[in-house]
Amino acid sequence: MIKVAVTGAAGRMGKANIEAIQMTENVELGAAIVEPTSTLIGADAGEMAGVGKLGVTIKGSLADAVDDFDVLIDFTAPEVTLQNVDFCVENGKQIVIGTTGLNDEQKAILQDRSSKAAIVFAPNMSVGVNLCFKLLEVAAQALGNDDYDIEVIEAHHRHKVDSPSGTALRMGEVVADALGRDLKECAVYGREGITGARPRGEIGFETIRAGDVVGDHTVLFATEGERIEITHKASNRLTFAKGAVRACKWLEGKKSGLFDMQDILGLK
Repeated sequence: MIKVAVTGAAGRMGKANIEAIQMTENVELGAAIVEPTSTLIGADAGEMAGVGKLGVTIKGSLADAVDDFDVLIDFTAPEVTLQNVDFCVENGKQIVIGTTGLNDEQKAILQDRSSKAAIVFAPNMSVGVNLCFKLLEVAAQALGNDDYDIEVIEAHHRHKVDSPSGTALRMGEVVADALGRDLKECAVYGREGITGARPRGEIGFETIRAGDVVGDHTVLFATEGERIEITHKASNRLTFAKGAVRACKWLEGKKSGLFDMQDILGLK
């Protein structure tokens, strides 16, 4: 039985992760972590998540739960995630990271720490989204480098703090890599004013933040006479949570390495 800890347990994704753990065979909730000032400390994690009493008491730090889990699921914030990675390295734990908004330096830290711990890091844990990544690679290679204009359109709930989403950026990276481009050089984030005709080679990003949208992503390939759209729409955070728990099971027995959902789904 794999024992999983969930940090940020009282948040929307934290509750979804606890629910997904309860739905999965050979996996159990070992620990639920919230902020050290939270009034939920001491409460039952299952009751808090709405899945019934589990006998797992909510705690205010990973240190308080160090003996209670094998792998940690982290959907928090970049700075917190890096602290949690160091904790896992020091204590022989595995970690599954769904946090978005990490910069290149922070990603390099994950790569460094992966020599001492097994890490799954993916901007989106959804099985469907990761299938879309593969479809985008195939589409970009088939459609060619110059004939199609490419736009990435994404929508999320009004509380999301990073923009564009990590998933949208990864979609752009997949397409750019397939076309031999550097996304940092060809990305355009929104347009305003008299911008002139669209130059060849751009990959545009449009961001929507509104209401309670869980996550919509579309990559548009457009040329004279036709448009091709590859779209993924998430209606429930449970889809991300199920992917994270699947990653926990896949990590069993692994001591080190940096992996993503493409590894887990066998799409590389």
